[in-house]
Amino acid sequence: MRIGILLSEPSGSDALRTLTEELRRTAEEGFQSAWLSQIFGFDALTALAVAGSQVPDIELGTAVVPSYPRHPGALAQQARTTALAVGPDRLTLGVGLSHRVVIENMYGYGFERPARHMSEYLSVLGPLLQREPVSYTGETLAGNLELGIPDEGRIPVLLAAMGTQMLRLAGRRTEGTVLWMTGPATIREHIAPTIAAAAADAGRPAARIVCALPVLVTDDIEAARERAGRTFATYGTLPSYRAMMDREGAAGPADLAIIGSEDEVATRVGEVFAAGATDFVASVFAGGEDARRTRALLAGMIG
Repeated sequence: MRIGILLSEPSGSDALRTLTEELRRTAEEGFQSAWLSQIFGFDALTALAVAGSQVPDIELGTAVVPSYPRHPGALAQQARTTALAVGPDRLTLGVGLSHRVVIENMYGYGFERPARHMSEYLSVLGPLLQREPVSYTGETLAGNLELGIPDEGRIPVLLAAMGTQMLRLAGRRTEGTVLWMTGPATIREHIAPTIAAAAADAGRPAARIVCALPVLVTDDIEAARERAGRTFATYGTLPSYRAMMDREGAAGPADLAIIGSEDEVATRVGEVFAAGATDFVASVFAGGEDARRTRALLAGMIG
């Protein structure tokens, strides 16, 4: 089972050093991957370039970089520079649309035709990541350029895909999908069959399905559920995540959080893999002894 950690985003003047220390600890504990979100704190690729250049071996992933604020040529340039900094075959680039409220209200871009936008985005991003020139003009964007960055190995792309159109696009055009707030029943009945069929139809290898969820081993389950509900409340209001919760029959994020004893958490993580996920990424949402127990359990499940 491939198990990784969703890195926390520290604050303060030593934030990058703290992130590096967490990444080093994650690698030393035996986790196979470490992922960094990009919301309104760190630029994920820049932070991973800094931390990853000091911590070898472990896979580094973004989960995920929003597409609209960055031209795909600029993102390819940044990703290839990051890959050069951390070493070959370590970086996995997770990209996604983000959400209408973020792109329109915060960044001031239009959010029209998101599926078309992402298809055209990949038409520019893909060749540039493969060290090829691109000459493409679509309906929503264009790119005519070539990058001169030295060889930095392969950079797989994962698409944050939950709806049917995006899952089909991910299966046809990328290495797979990276999920958040999506439970095992939804993976088994919707995510896995949709992306697998698209990959097979396109003659591509089986798609990678990276499932990230909040996780905590604890004796105080009710307090942890309350904390999860409070910490992740926003995701219950965003349409794409709300749709996945409705498929799962979850009232909110607390119902998707994996909380309980070591045996209970191990069983539920196992259900994620049995549903069709290839990777599980844990967002350990508390500190102290509960965090230690959680990480110890998950590290012990790797094999």
